[in-house]
Amino acid sequence: MSFLESFGGLALALLGAGLAAVLPGIGSAKGTGIAGEAGTGLLCQDPGKFGKVMILQVIPGTQGLYGLVVWFFAIFSMGLLGGDGSVFDMSVQTGLQYFSACLPMALGGLFSAIAQGRVAAGSINILAKKPDHWSKGMVLCITVEFYAILSLLASMLMIINIG
Repeated sequence: MSFLESFGGLALALLGAGLAAVLPGIGSAKGTGIAGEAGTGLLCQDPGKFGKVMILQVIPGTQGLYGLVVWFFAIFSMGLLGGDGSVFDMSVQTGLQYFSACLPMALGGLFSAIAQGRVAAGSINILAKKPDHWSKGMVLCITVEFYAILSLLASMLMIINIG
């Protein structure tokens, strides 16, 4: 039995789960950084808007949390937390299924978090110029969030149906 046959399935599954956690985390770091940069400019002028700026900055961070949920759910579904040892017999086909199931969250989380950071930065500009209309910027951020939630849903439904 070759190495790929012995550990390839598990390696592919773990790679998919790892990407589902890491890529949205990278996107969230980038997105919250973009929004944070915009927020610091406004807070220099008006520190009283800190609460609203913080809300807008935190929103792109949700994708990192969604990615962590998919990672946890995938490794739980694989049996890594059960300790029965059967996970080491995972076929390459099953490993590819886990890998594929984690991709929507990995890629959807990465790109939507960065896009949402840009929208949040624009929303901070709304807050700076028309403070009474800042909730419109929130709605724009939530529109991007919808696609992150679809990525989460797609990955979760595929993981549930493996096996």
